[in-house]
Amino acid sequence: MDWLNYHHLLYFWTVAKEGSITRASKLLDLAQPTISAQLHTLEESLGEQLFVRTGRNLVMTDFGRLVFRYSEQIFGLGKELQNAVQSRPSMRRLRLTVGIAEVMPKLLVHRILQPALQMDQPVQLICHEDKPERLLAEMALLGLDLVLSDTPVPPGAKVRAFSHLLGTCGVTFFACAALAEKAKADFPGSLGEVPILMPFEGTALRRALDAWFMKLNIRPMIVGEFHDSALMKTFAEGGSGICVAPQPIEEEVKRTYRLIPIGSTEEVQERFYAISADRKFKHPAVMAISDAARVAIFHRQ
Repeated sequence: MDWLNYHHLLYFWTVAKEGSITRASKLLDLAQPTISAQLHTLEESLGEQLFVRTGRNLVMTDFGRLVFRYSEQIFGLGKELQNAVQSRPSMRRLRLTVGIAEVMPKLLVHRILQPALQMDQPVQLICHEDKPERLLAEMALLGLDLVLSDTPVPPGAKVRAFSHLLGTCGVTFFACAALAEKAKADFPGSLGEVPILMPFEGTALRRALDAWFMKLNIRPMIVGEFHDSALMKTFAEGGSGICVAPQPIEEEVKRTYRLIPIGSTEEVQERFYAISADRKFKHPAVMAISDAARVAIFHRQ
């Protein structure tokens, strides 16, 4: 491909945004066969399929999503050019695409990402949540600027990515008012006498908790296991059992879920990582996130 045909790219972008050739043809005031032919020509020039048909619907391929991401930026810049020419300057929004491991505590993710939304330059934040291994595989394909995870890139990973430690912290156990008094008595021994809500097996936090309970000779009464930490806290709020959360978000957990801290430990350590495709952070919003997290959340210099 020597030169990109931006008319064809515009047709693709419109079809992707509208979800069908029919709606795109009405918006562009072009016949459906014309758009179909131009899409086919674009696919041939790029050497990859952009859509697959599922029933009556067109679904973007992984390659199509990559092209769409660039199309968004291209036509967004075109709109800014129009505004500048018409003497209506606009401040370009900085796009930040973040992959979030599903085990990450949502309240902590909010605190980590918040500095990006407080920059002088407006930021458009796009979040993808999935398993860490899938996010790493999609980092290059989907153009993720950052992946937040509780584990570093595993040894032997087939993707080129770099782990940056944001910080470590202990954990706090929480209970609803009905369980708090019993759970506070003789903590941590009391954790063997009350129902416990735990992270799913195989997660870093679950392995640390299992080792800690074994060391203390405590046999927890596990009544629920969760991938989603927010769902676990919701069950704790409803009285189903005791839950655990990182110490830096203790106040947020108390306020959001009306839970009572019953005890903390530094022997169970959580680690949180910012994973990037580059050895050094280059995206200004990612740099702001990393600096603020290390100092304000995890108190690292």
